[in-house]
Amino acid sequence: MHKITIAIDGYSSTGKSTVAKELAKHMRYTYVDTGAMYRAVTYFAMTNNLIGDDHFDVVALVSKLNNVKISFKFNPIAGFAEVYLNGENIEKEIRTLEVSSYVSKVAAIPEVRYQLVKQQQQMGKDKGVVMDGRDIGTVVFPYAKLKIFMTASPEKRAKRRFDELIARGDNVTYKDVLKNVQERDYIDSHREDSPLRKAKDAIVIDNTGLTQEEQFKLILRLVERVFKS
Repeated sequence: MHKITIAIDGYSSTGKSTVAKELAKHMRYTYVDTGAMYRAVTYFAMTNNLIGDDHFDVVALVSKLNNVKISFKFNPIAGFAEVYLNGENIEKEIRTLEVSSYVSKVAAIPEVRYQLVKQQQQMGKDKGVVMDGRDIGTVVFPYAKLKIFMTASPEKRAKRRFDELIARGDNVTYKDVLKNVQERDYIDSHREDSPLRKAKDAIVIDNTGLTQEEQFKLILRLVERVFKS
């Protein structure tokens, strides 16, 4: 059976990565978490004191992009590929609310997007890939055979994210998480370069009232439809 490219876009905390991982595993495809790549650049900026609540040295960050080497290595125990920055596993470090609060600002920088899009297109050049993010169906793989755009209410997404962070042991409040979700929505949708938007041929899935299992079965039916056509 020939392989296809599957692009999954959508708002933050809609479960894009979760379902993309599950789908890639089911289809024995390569999974690429592009959001994690932007988080890795954000973490690099934070650890090099290039971004904070009162400063963001964009010029310095752009000048150092050649020093940012991002890779994915499969962890057989975790069951998915973890993110490495310059050879260091930063999977846990990039999932904090602090990184979330800055990542949309970093992702809005054209030079950052240009560098990462090149890497993403290289990763998917042989197809057989499931990639999730904000601009996969519109910029990275505009000719993907299946494009999905995921959404859910901000309150539902914030609750999911809050539960996830609490389960990890992070000290956060639901109010702060909801504020972060709403701020990221605005920045992602209003940036000049590759804003978050639905591709014309993308299929919208509002998972506000769906379980993970229901959503996965729905997407599998969409995959089957593509292969039948």
